[in-house]
Amino acid sequence: MGKRKFKWKKWLLVMAGILAAVVIVAFIGFTWFMNKSKPVIDGELAVEILDQDVTVTRDDKGVPHIFAKTDADLYRAQGYVQAQDRLFQMDLARRQASGRLSEIIGEATVNSDKHFRTFSLRDAAEKSLAAYDEESKQVLEWYAEGVNAFIAQAKEKNTLSYEFALLGYEPEEWTVVDSLTIGKYMAYDLGGNWNTLAFRHWALQNFEEEKAKELFIKYPKNASSIIEANIKNPVAVAGQFNADLLPNEFNGSNNWVVAGDKTKSGTPILADDPHLGLSTPSIWYQMHLQSPEQNVSGVIFAGIPGIILGHNDEIAWGVTNVGPDVQDLYIEIPNPDDPTQFRYDGKWEQAEVRDESIKVKDGETVDFEVVVTRHGPIMTDLAFKDTEPTAQFSMQWTALQSTAELRAVLGFNKAKSWGDFEKALEDFKAPAQNFVFASKDGTIAYKANGQIPIRKQGDGQLPVPGDSSEYGWEGFIPWEELPTVVNPKEGFIATANNQVIGEDYPYHITDFWAQPYRFERIKEVLEANDSITVEDMMALQMDQHNLYAREFLPNLLTSIKAQDQDGNYAEIIAMLEDWDMVDAKESGAPLVFHTLMIKLQEVLFKDQMPEDMYNIMYGKFNITDQLLRTAYAGEKSIWIEEQGGVDKAVFKALELTVAQLEDQFGKNASKWQWGDFHQLTFDHTLGSASPILAAYFNAKKVPIGGSKVTVQAADNDLAGNVDHGASWRFVVDVGDLSSAYHIVGPGQSGHVKSDWYQDQVLDWAKGEYHQTFVKQEEIKGKTLQLKAQ
Repeated sequence: MGKRKFKWKKWLLVMAGILAAVVIVAFIGFTWFMNKSKPVIDGELAVEILDQDVTVTRDDKGVPHIFAKTDADLYRAQGYVQAQDRLFQMDLARRQASGRLSEIIGEATVNSDKHFRTFSLRDAAEKSLAAYDEESKQVLEWYAEGVNAFIAQAKEKNTLSYEFALLGYEPEEWTVVDSLTIGKYMAYDLGGNWNTLAFRHWALQNFEEEKAKELFIKYPKNASSIIEANIKNPVAVAGQFNADLLPNEFNGSNNWVVAGDKTKSGTPILADDPHLGLSTPSIWYQMHLQSPEQNVSGVIFAGIPGIILGHNDEIAWGVTNVGPDVQDLYIEIPNPDDPTQFRYDGKWEQAEVRDESIKVKDGETVDFEVVVTRHGPIMTDLAFKDTEPTAQFSMQWTALQSTAELRAVLGFNKAKSWGDFEKALEDFKAPAQNFVFASKDGTIAYKANGQIPIRKQGDGQLPVPGDSSEYGWEGFIPWEELPTVVNPKEGFIATANNQVIGEDYPYHITDFWAQPYRFERIKEVLEANDSITVEDMMALQMDQHNLYAREFLPNLLTSIKAQDQDGNYAEIIAMLEDWDMVDAKESGAPLVFHTLMIKLQEVLFKDQMPEDMYNIMYGKFNITDQLLRTAYAGEKSIWIEEQGGVDKAVFKALELTVAQLEDQFGKNASKWQWGDFHQLTFDHTLGSASPILAAYFNAKKVPIGGSKVTVQAADNDLAGNVDHGASWRFVVDVGDLSSAYHIVGPGQSGHVKSDWYQDQVLDWAKGEYHQTFVKQEEIKGKTLQLKAQ
């Protein structure tokens, strides 16, 4: 018996040893597989397309500083270096925007491909190429040459990034249209309002007009014919659209510029932090480009040449989203005998029909057509279920025009003055952006720049009849009449997607501005300080004061106290009364307040509409704010009265809030903390495939403060994941443009084995900036020589 035990034990030891060896070999193999595609960042590399050698120094945050003797080699090297760090991201971006994900992923992305092919981004990019001058086209060609040089080398050496191997495909050659398509995608991400029009159309079909009216920020005046057309020609909306494919509602930004009279240095300071999705890798790629013709530093979207935001030796600039109404829906009446023809001024007009068949990995090709009327692509389902086709929506959109934004970007990079910069802005048409500017000569300036339509009738709040020439666009707001400010007496200019025009402005931009709280806080801080420093501006970008609560919390507490007769919520009331209205991660009050505001929306709207309609109902915060202001002013609101009045509606929302938080965090409210729920995340695309991949590719979550209404923008999903906010933070004193301060979360590299893959996650959470220099002698790091052949 003893010998048997010994043999059994010995056998286990042998098996354990074999298993350990297998694990070690597998680990070594996996490590080798992952490491072989790491970018080469020092030494020398032969790059045949170069005319002369190029130096690339990556500093301690992985920011590449490219020094070339000509612009041709500068842009070739830019394409090569971006591809080193971000090729998979670039390829995925062009595929998503072009509607070609299903070729590499399979059936799961067919609906996404249909969505983006309908939006016609690649078609618009192809048409836009004709708008470019030969110099800009040449830059695009040089850049593509650089990307393709890297792709060819990586294929030859079998060092393509690991994502390609995991998905089982290789990237195609890069084209100039790929870069322009990614640019159109950014217009898509920042320029959307069509879903709001679709929702309002649905609301007019399903609610009494007075009730639907309360869902508008500003109800259309003198537009009875448009309202009547929406009611008499119903378009199927419910069940048509996937809200998951829509851009984030809170895509926006903060920016401001302060004149030298208000700064300690005596020279202007500029700050910018665009608010977009937070992911691994970052949407931005930070770079420094230098040739005899330019010396420019900042960020660009991976897949595009130049620097879109940043500074050169003379000027600095930044943007926020204007958010104008630039997507109009038209109610199109199809021919009962031919659904590709639509009525226009009493005649049937043939639409363009594009074959957009979708290839599917491991599946059959999906037949799909995009039908384009004189106004734009048909957005709704043309697979009619009835014997006769019903009314459809088409969409007219500024980004589907032939535009040349890259030409503007190249102009920014070499501009030396406000005059140069403003001239370059003429080419930046979509998406419309609030540009702030500062220069070494002391000028500060602002322009709300882009194509914003002038309508024959209506103001872009509802779909309009597509069958009549009495509707539509008759041009755009003249460029010279776009809102512009130069050297204001206040000594600063700030925007945060807030209303940027007064009542006397003669043109319509939108009625759906962002909530004003970020702007008001920025203004409050800048007005109070006449000796502003770069450090002050960094602190302001991390500011967590909640002016939303400052406006509404006193009234909300009055409602809660009026209903809490038994004192069941005394502890919660005390917590909110003691709150300093700062969204600190250690505080429990922000958790209660923000959850309450979400629950109040659910109380008012959720049970009265299908789930998909609730999800595409953008502006729920703005609408709820408006209803609360109305109710607390003593006026009647149908939506609130249906809940028994404002006190009962708020109290019901509080009951739902406390029940949810007790379930999540326990009954002891004194231990609740905002940061236990509100956690920063930078997820990788591959992380969504499985928990194992998520653990490997995604950054560890970090509890943070701030919220969607604070200057430190940190918007979370319903699970508390902070996946939207300041995708890049930037502060610069133009008195010394030899350096600037940045945060690019989660890091520069797209390679999981790079030191710069997620090294800025905690920087983002804590507001710890890195200083980026532009003088070659001040840049320390690893240097790669790209050798011409």
